[in-house]
Amino acid sequence: MSRRVRNILFTVPGIVIGMVAASSCNKLDDITNGVCGPCGSVDKGDFSVSGDAKLDGFFQAVGTFKNATASVQGDFEANILALATVYGVDTKAGFSAAMVDEVIAKAKAEITANVQGGLKVNYKPAACQANVNVAVQAQAKCEAKADCQVDVKPGQASVKCEGTCSGSCSGKCSGEASCVVTAPTVDCSGTCEGTCELKAGATAKCDGTCHGTCKGTCSATDANGQCQGSCDGDCSGSCEFKAGASAKCTGTCHGKCTVNQGDAQCTGKVECSGSCDAECSGGCEGKFEPPSASADCSASADCKAQASAQASASLQCTPPSLDIGYNFKAGVKADAQATFSAHLLELKARGAAIVQGAAKLTALVDGKVNGKVVFNPSPVAALKASISGFASADAIAKLDIPVGRLNCVVPAFVEAGKAIGDVSSSIGGTVTAQAKFVAFITTGS
Repeated sequence: MSRRVRNILFTVPGIVIGMVAASSCNKLDDITNGVCGPCGSVDKGDFSVSGDAKLDGFFQAVGTFKNATASVQGDFEANILALATVYGVDTKAGFSAAMVDEVIAKAKAEITANVQGGLKVNYKPAACQANVNVAVQAQAKCEAKADCQVDVKPGQASVKCEGTCSGSCSGKCSGEASCVVTAPTVDCSGTCEGTCELKAGATAKCDGTCHGTCKGTCSATDANGQCQGSCDGDCSGSCEFKAGASAKCTGTCHGKCTVNQGDAQCTGKVECSGSCDAECSGGCEGKFEPPSASADCSASADCKAQASAQASASLQCTPPSLDIGYNFKAGVKADAQATFSAHLLELKARGAAIVQGAAKLTALVDGKVNGKVVFNPSPVAALKASISGFASADAIAKLDIPVGRLNCVVPAFVEAGKAIGDVSSSIGGTVTAQAKFVAFITTGS
């Protein structure tokens, strides 16, 4: 940067930045060539701020993070308001943290009044992963801005995954129960997710749907008297496990058989669900490095940080598995049963959405998924550190920013810092309220 600039010192929430600025555009050719003009704005969703993709990618990540947290908060409040209407809670004043407590209390009271022994909840939490496709596209866009010849084929991307790889690993996959066999497997030595076809003459407890003979009470039978429901005794035939659940299988596993690496079954076409020492295609839960989009590009290494930031801010969380069973108390009338069942159906649907949103918000802010640190540092902490690292005269001088765009960079840093600070200060109440509801819906008490 040959043009003389003056340093400006200003403060972004939590960050003190030494910055540069330049005079406004005053040459027609600068405006015509696009190096000047209206500044992009993080607040308005226009992230073409500096003209340098290595920096603008971080501004876009901030916008994505801000929108993601706002969406989770909005969905949570809308779902609670809907449930409040179902359970007769006054909604005139709009959403409040107290409303969450009221909804839970009303739901619990209805359960106590109608159900014998409480709800039986089978729950598998949501899984959250950074959006690898976003990283690949962000990397390609950044390299293209540097005039590199990129070649990106959608759906064929692989990454260097430092967390848990879910999918194909081009090298060695390691970790306990990290080998996933998807073809039908006789005598699955690990755990089976799907349906277990029991050996002839064998019986076993079935936490799911028993198809065959139940040595006990079966909740539903077919025209031939064969069990086609839950069995409170031993089951013979096949056991279809509850959605998302897995268990030992004495027989043939139809679905996914998860075993340890080195097991005899872990050969041929298998998937990884552990640490991958090479390239991972599928999903990566944790930190990863996006691939270069060009075979020869000097900007490739510098582009990867913003690509990872955009992917982490675009976290995707799978819906949780939430099965709820119950038995009515003796004497509960038909109309009360119908009302309870309708309320529970709504509670289950809204509850699953709330659990999924809570998982995403916690992963974004704390880096935790189901109480375990998966993203370290968390996406917001990594984003804040990266923005702080760029926000200095020395760092800006190393970027390819047209002089006419320098005045755009200062307010963009202010907006980015404020956006991160505003989110951090506004979501505390949501996280607390979500945690209360998640504890209730995933345990039934």
